[in-house]
Amino acid sequence: MYLTGIADEASQKIEEQIRATKELGWNAIESRFIDGKNIHDLEEDHFERVCEVLEGSGVFVNAFGSAIGNWGKDVRDDFSITENEIARAIPRMKRLGAKFVRIMSYKVLEQEDQLVEERIMRLRLIVDAFMSEGITSLHENCMNYGGMSGQHTMELLEAVPGMRLVYDTGNPAFNRDRSKEGLPWQDSWDFYQQVKDHIAYVHVKDCNNPSPENNNRETYVYPGEGQGYVREIMCDLKDRGFEGGISIEPHLAAVFHQGDSQNQTEEDPKDIYLRYGRKLIEILDSIGFVSTPYQP
Repeated sequence: MYLTGIADEASQKIEEQIRATKELGWNAIESRFIDGKNIHDLEEDHFERVCEVLEGSGVFVNAFGSAIGNWGKDVRDDFSITENEIARAIPRMKRLGAKFVRIMSYKVLEQEDQLVEERIMRLRLIVDAFMSEGITSLHENCMNYGGMSGQHTMELLEAVPGMRLVYDTGNPAFNRDRSKEGLPWQDSWDFYQQVKDHIAYVHVKDCNNPSPENNNRETYVYPGEGQGYVREIMCDLKDRGFEGGISIEPHLAAVFHQGDSQNQTEEDPKDIYLRYGRKLIEILDSIGFVSTPYQP
């Protein structure tokens, strides 16, 4: 098992992302945004400068948090949008040596028909495109079709050969379980139990359900302080011999969903990121879950 993080939550500057990673004693970044743009949307000269800064730094990009099929994308949009993102992402991932790409299954539609066949067709094309280049596609349980419940995620896994999972511990707390009558909030431990055999990578986020006390908005907290079952999931991963990446995604200073979360702070994002990483390390140390450096 190795530790990494979505370092744009510490800073938008690649230099600061590297510094924060090293301060935590880690050697890997899950890259998503740099200077306000997803890495597959950077201009070519900008991307080249990022590569130059990373070279010789001792820090590597282990995974890429793409925007492919994410909660901001509609499955009814022209598929060329997705195709273009894939075409830009693959050569950049290969240049950086990134082994995993985070994908989603498009946003949930405000209608009964979720166009499941179309989603599956697109996911197969996405996964096949990356797999042909030796890159593993990881579907995340977020505000997308697969994130509607563990049952929905399993439906996609059975239909899309080669797709694996990145399990986000905190996302269930603010998503309704659309497989159950009454649409209760999802339970992170229950979701994890349904999909754990297919998890190749983990996002550590912790969160509390929206409630009247927090203006009906989710509230992000440090790992182990919310409803993400972080400690319990880390214990189970340890017992299962999990050897993949565990990546922090605090969301305490920066939230990339809909701007309606409870957390707004003037504290330095880098300080939050470092504290978050150290709190996760404390949890892992307390259960004897030992990390090793990322091997590029």
